[in-house]
Amino acid sequence: MLELERDTLHASLGDPVLGSISFLNEIMAQFPDAISFAPGAPNLTFLDEFDVAHHVDKWLVHAAAQRSLSAEQARRLLYEYGPSRGLINDLVAEALHRDHSIEVGPEAVVITVGAQEAMILSLHALCGREGDLLAVVDPCFVGIRGAARLLDIGVVAVDEAGDGIDFEGLQAQCRAARSRGERIRVLYVAPDYSNPSGSLMSLAARRRLLDLAERENLLLLEDGAYGFTAAPGMGLPPLKALDRDGRVVHLGTFAKVCLPGARVGYVVADQLIRTGDGSRRLLADELAVSKSVVTVNTSPICQALIGGMLLEHGGSLTALAHRKSELYQANLSLLLDALDRHLSPETEPPPGVTWSRPVGGFFVRMRLPVPADAALLATSASEYGVLWTPMSQFYGSGKGDNELRLSCSYLDADRIEEGVARLAGFLRHEVAPGPASGTRHGRPC
Repeated sequence: MLELERDTLHASLGDPVLGSISFLNEIMAQFPDAISFAPGAPNLTFLDEFDVAHHVDKWLVHAAAQRSLSAEQARRLLYEYGPSRGLINDLVAEALHRDHSIEVGPEAVVITVGAQEAMILSLHALCGREGDLLAVVDPCFVGIRGAARLLDIGVVAVDEAGDGIDFEGLQAQCRAARSRGERIRVLYVAPDYSNPSGSLMSLAARRRLLDLAERENLLLLEDGAYGFTAAPGMGLPPLKALDRDGRVVHLGTFAKVCLPGARVGYVVADQLIRTGDGSRRLLADELAVSKSVVTVNTSPICQALIGGMLLEHGGSLTALAHRKSELYQANLSLLLDALDRHLSPETEPPPGVTWSRPVGGFFVRMRLPVPADAALLATSASEYGVLWTPMSQFYGSGKGDNELRLSCSYLDADRIEEGVARLAGFLRHEVAPGPASGTRHGRPC
């Protein structure tokens, strides 16, 4: 059998960032009885009542009416490849306008195979010159780093700050790139309860970021995956809704509000592209062309399923996400409450253990006085039956060695309580006492 040398393959295949998700899956498979705070996966509570055929049929009725098709012609849409741009663009555009005041037409929306494909297509299109760089807030979602690595796009890390991002640091990185003959072309940002840190960018900071993007000629790649988890009345407008200069490319996913197995996401790209003959096209047009040779199209059946779910909820993303949002809000409160009780001063928590207190999203970040590495995770899983995610994989700057991430999304209430009890036992017995770090117990670290 022919054997290939690793150094003859693309260099990205040996990069640890591409293996981080596989690592967690392997750990979970190795310890199936452990309670896992590791995956940022959606909760499956509502799937017992899920009726795929009902939602697909609902979209078929809509499609037949919108396109003046017979029932049979509409059903054939499910069996064909379909347009690369997508089939449910009208519903997505209307929902974004209704719920988030994002005013774009369906032609500016491309339906993708999850948000991950949207990231790859966007970076591929936007970082077209040698020396084009992607900036990310450190720490950030590993998927965007992996996408950049596959595309051989250099990544620059900008520190996170209390308001979401270190603005001075970003400006300094832009100047430094120019001095090297490079340019930071795109900043990836998740302003609402980001993965992994759970940070929330204030309204003032969002406006400041848009102003800075205009001054520095940056494009912003906005990931809106977790905005729906805001408490009622506490949601902030997406950057795309505030954008008046065409700086923001907005990414979304239905994995968290519908079901992850459908693998349906979208990208809003209404920027105008001036072509060589003087005509203009939308960036979405270019993304659709790229998609046609990457995945050809997003599964029509999966799109119909998502479209039917939207229609079932009056075409509203907010209404569609309401019950899930309530669940995740409750889970986050349960997780924080359990941490407060099991690691309260009365129970003698190890010195130096602190954690964040996000108000939305899936994730709580914990800081330890020792490295939260693979060896410590293996001990936690094998001897205490609890899993978490080392934070170091989310950093590109070599930081985060002493941090871990806890996800509240996947577990039911009783498992959260039992999991935190196990975690507390692990921390007391395995995390060696050391000088206290960060701020005082229970405050953001």
